[in-house]
Amino acid sequence: MAILFSSQSALPFLSLILLAFAYTGSQADARAFFVFGDSLVDNGNNNYLITSARADSPPYGIDYPTHRPTGRFSNGLNIPDIISEHMGTEPTMPYLSPFLKGEKLLVGANFASAGVGILNDTGIQFLNIIRIGKQFEYFQQYQTRVAGLIGAEQTTALVNQALVLMTLGGNDFVNNYYLVPFSARSRQFSLPDYVTYLISEYRKVLRRLYDLGARRVLVTGTGPLGCVPAELAQRSRAGECAVELMRAAGLFNPQLTEMLSSLNTELGADVFVAANTYAMHMDFISNPQAYGFTTSKIACCGQGPYNGLGLCTPLSNLCPNRDLYVFWDPFHPSERANRIIVQQILGGSNTYMHPMNLSTIMALDSRA
Repeated sequence: MAILFSSQSALPFLSLILLAFAYTGSQADARAFFVFGDSLVDNGNNNYLITSARADSPPYGIDYPTHRPTGRFSNGLNIPDIISEHMGTEPTMPYLSPFLKGEKLLVGANFASAGVGILNDTGIQFLNIIRIGKQFEYFQQYQTRVAGLIGAEQTTALVNQALVLMTLGGNDFVNNYYLVPFSARSRQFSLPDYVTYLISEYRKVLRRLYDLGARRVLVTGTGPLGCVPAELAQRSRAGECAVELMRAAGLFNPQLTEMLSSLNTELGADVFVAANTYAMHMDFISNPQAYGFTTSKIACCGQGPYNGLGLCTPLSNLCPNRDLYVFWDPFHPSERANRIIVQQILGGSNTYMHPMNLSTIMALDSRA
């Protein structure tokens, strides 16, 4: 018996075939980009959640192309946006956005959520955030959706060939271990033991990401946690970085690099690349003038000492020129600081990027 298609019913099927062909043709030109992690890389997922960890009101986004808040914890672009610029692709959209569908899915997706950490109990005060396990569930769901567009085989290739950015760890100190005096985690672990525990849990997270298909993953360390305006406001007498938080970052970051090297040895490939964002930040925190900043201590937007107390809101102090400030709000870098960080991710020496920088990765992968 012959099966008759009406021209209308054939249209969706035909468009799927065309999309699959279009993807195959453009594979060489562009690669997908996936982002996981916390507020440093969240592009707006938390806008779709009932949570206090949001950046959806002015003056956030004041220097974004639309001059409106987008959910990014920035005056403008954040690190994933600037990496996308250098890759020649449009920014990844938040996975929860209703506009992420069709061909947009092939660009990649941002699964990050402000407030999350390596541990599930990090950020519990923010209530409804997308913990890392849930970000991975969404990544699996994403792959199922893309397979419906271009087929399972092409989806596997898209994910394997993608660039992935993972940013976690800072909140496990700031919004967990040091959140309150005598926190549950600080009573359970000494700081060195807590760092060892975090690294062992992070290893499981990254191994899971590999099992989900990721083959090129930039993993950022924590910045100099004790130098952010929020910590200066609470813990500093004369503008010096908070000693305990600097000790935490000093223990965590070298162990993270070692763990990534060990994972790569186990996997037999340079899957995980360590980005030493601590060193990148310290360059302009210790000598802001050399990078064209006037201050690395005072946030552009905030209130109280160093503009480090509370949130950035329409009622906060706001600096007239964001390019002169290392920090946009009490915790997050300005767009200009993010641009300097991405320059180091792209072209930095072994001090900043191990075992190679992003330019080398892109050159190697374009020949593969």
